[in-house]
Amino acid sequence: MFVIAGVTGNTGSVVAETLLAKKQPVRVLVRDAAKAERFRSLGAEVAVGSLDDAGSLAAALKGAKGAYLLLPPDLANADPLGRAQRFIDAWTSVLPRSGLEHAVLLSSVGAQHAEGTGPIKMVHRAEQALSKLEIPATFVRAAYFIENWASVLGAAAKDGVLPTFERPDVTFPMVATRDIGETAAHALLEPSREKRIIHLAGPKDHTPNDVAAIVGKLLGRDVKALHVAGEAIVGTLESFGIGNATARLFREMAEAIDSGHVAWEKDNGTLLRGKTSVESVLGPLLPR
Repeated sequence: MFVIAGVTGNTGSVVAETLLAKKQPVRVLVRDAAKAERFRSLGAEVAVGSLDDAGSLAAALKGAKGAYLLLPPDLANADPLGRAQRFIDAWTSVLPRSGLEHAVLLSSVGAQHAEGTGPIKMVHRAEQALSKLEIPATFVRAAYFIENWASVLGAAAKDGVLPTFERPDVTFPMVATRDIGETAAHALLEPSREKRIIHLAGPKDHTPNDVAAIVGKLLGRDVKALHVAGEAIVGTLESFGIGNATARLFREMAEAIDSGHVAWEKDNGTLLRGKTSVESVLGPLLPR
């Protein structure tokens, strides 16, 4: 039995779908059973609970040999790091007595660093905590999600600009959430006997200028990357309802990408490249 969290999001849904397509037993963990009906119809068991609730997590993991874990976002939370720690504390209290044989964690490029990486600090702490347990774990250190560009495609279509918090000329890895989900499912099916790090990127690394050119080609118009920097990052995110604490973490992450601080950990882990391109992800997401 594989227990999969995050099935109402982009990565967990792919993990569950991939395993079910391979006729594997799957139990999805959701807060609201109604949101798991599609997976129930595909043959999955449904457990109602939360990754930060020790009781419901322990019940969900009963009889499982592998689990997919992630830190679900709450962008309005006033204490995002403290909230993440509550999830981590629940995992470290439950997993050692769960009988689980292997855990796969959705982590991030740059997770080797304890500081200076914005929200990536959360998965650094999760990696550190899980590494101290006797249960083998695989950390899928994913690159920047290609889907993150979806929120600015409207501006590209309307005004010919693609807002970016990273410098337009900085090259960094990006990956589709489908590739993340498929990689995590494969890791569950071929578990490690010790700590394992997978660095996961898309077929090619890109700059924001590259993404603007790709979006422009898809739209059939000129599109230019527009750099939003410094305190303007915080103000922009707050205007969309994101809390100040989280907005400041995202500013820190953007600046760490620009400086090269957020990068793959050298000489530790395996680099894999997915098959899904920026074009194939963003094309269907363009305003119609």
